[in-house]
Amino acid sequence: MLSMRRSIALLALFAVAVIAACDHSVVDPVTVANTTFVSSLGINLANYTSTSSGLYYRDVTVGTGTVADTGLKLSVRYTGYLKNGVVFDSNTTATSALQFTLGRGEVVQGWDLGVKGMRVGGRRSLLIPPALGYGQSGRGSVPGNAVMVFTVNLVSIP
Repeated sequence: MLSMRRSIALLALFAVAVIAACDHSVVDPVTVANTTFVSSLGINLANYTSTSSGLYYRDVTVGTGTVADTGLKLSVRYTGYLKNGVVFDSNTTATSALQFTLGRGEVVQGWDLGVKGMRVGGRRSLLIPPALGYGQSGRGSVPGNAVMVFTVNLVSIP
């Protein structure tokens, strides 16, 4: 009987040691607000509007044309940057603009949310958290958990 109690006590002590050795700290999710951007991007979060989704946006130029709304086909020119200022994608010199239908998931969710409400002729800066971009996995030259910075020009709504 004594050896059974001793075995249970040792087992309990071992379990406590294992639990104590585990790291129970919670890792903060990557957000726009806790990201440091290289100064060359000129990002001052005080100049941006934040949304409940974690997206930040700022109209650099307010257009005068048609308003982008869900279901409309849009034509845009853009440049995408990482927080360190490296350009990972751009179509500013391509022969044609990118076309997609707003709200259909044809682009990252941050674009569907961030381009809505723009007017043709407008230029908007989007700060997209990983949860609305490429997430923990990343994609291509965008690493996992990356905040993406886009400048988007709404060229037309064909």
